Amino acid sequence: MAAAPESADSSKGGGLIGWIDQRFPLTKMWKEQVAEYYAPKNFNFWYYFGSLALLILVNQLVTGIFLTMNYKPSSAEAFSSVEYIMRDVDWGWLIRYMHSTGASAFFIVIYLHMFRALLYGSHRKPRELIWIFGCLIFLLLMAEGFMGYVLPWGNMSYWGAQVIVSLFGSLPYIGGALVEWIRGDYYIADATLNRFFALHVAALPLALIFLVIAHLMALHEVGSNNPDGIEIHDHKDAKGHPLDGIPFHPYYTVKDMVGVAGFLLLFCGVIFFAPTFGGLFLESPNFEPANALQTPPHIAPVWYFTPFYAMLRAVPSFAGTQVWGVLVMGASIVVLFFVPWLDHSPVRSIRYRGPIYKVMLAIFVLSFIALGICGLKPPSGIYPTLAKVATVLYFAFFLLMPWYTKLDSVKPVPERVTGHA
Repeated sequence: MAAAPESADSSKGGGLIGWIDQRFPLTKMWKEQVAEYYAPKNFNFWYYFGSLALLILVNQLVTGIFLTMNYKPSSAEAFSSVEYIMRDVDWGWLIRYMHSTGASAFFIVIYLHMFRALLYGSHRKPRELIWIFGCLIFLLLMAEGFMGYVLPWGNMSYWGAQVIVSLFGSLPYIGGALVEWIRGDYYIADATLNRFFALHVAALPLALIFLVIAHLMALHEVGSNNPDGIEIHDHKDAKGHPLDGIPFHPYYTVKDMVGVAGFLLLFCGVIFFAPTFGGLFLESPNFEPANALQTPPHIAPVWYFTPFYAMLRAVPSFAGTQVWGVLVMGASIVVLFFVPWLDHSPVRSIRYRGPIYKVMLAIFVLSFIALGICGLKPPSGIYPTLAKVATVLYFAFFLLMPWYTKLDSVKPVPERVTGHA
């Protein structure tokens, strides 16, 4: 008796997609994560930055792969290999500028993305884990940015690494051993460059990809927040779809394409017309090879680290050590992880918060910008005093949050999302 033919799963489609679906949940994943993922219908401009961050991550990974094909992680050859990429590799200059500009663009987008969370309460219950994953991503980006900054082995890269790594030496008991372990030698040398290269191109990107996936999974598990700070899943139709939600695809994929187009116009404008951005994205001393005998006139980290560097300098050294400055700089990042539990406001969105939170958030933003400017300037004149004041205001926003968010007046929150305040 002949065997009956293998019956196809009636729930799967035909063709190549159907063949894949029988072996891998491609269509199921597409529906759950994109086509049938309902997002609030009132997303605005501030919700572009999540998708833009993902775009820049892809840009950094792809351009980074091409750069490693010609880069040599050796203190004797690193600088010349970067020059070779810029001058002799076909389109090498474009790939390098896409990567260097992408690093700064990444932090711009991430800072705006985190600001949007503080604006609309995206860190509040039940999205605490999303916020924590985001803070971990930010921390990894800082490590990734610092190590990538060292790799060109220009003079500012060398001396920046010398200063930043030496800061760990101020920690009591473990400082000296920790610095030696990070360097892999008794000074910034070939071993340092090799381990920074390995971490920058392999270990940290893998961890970053894992955290981004975890961040998106947590987001899709509890659903997206919105400018009203209202849970759209509280009101559903007969099919179980949120009444105030729309499918992410095609509505927000199209909207994000508009954001991507606008971003790419700015991104390409910087790449082709101002790749150094006046020394903010690429400093002039970094176009000179590393020289242990020639210190740049003013050593400062790249712009996206300058707010934290300004906090470090704002704290006076104690007994010849900067341990308190290092602790303050570390605390400025650690405090971000506790924001979901520091915010005691009965409402999420700034649309329905009172004037106290709005003023405190504005002061926080201004203090962060002031710290960034102070970190770029030499520690003289008004800048040390301004950095001290801005540091106090930065921490005041977080540490006083449990009190002023309780005392602040709030407006009635509507039951359904609105298109505007």
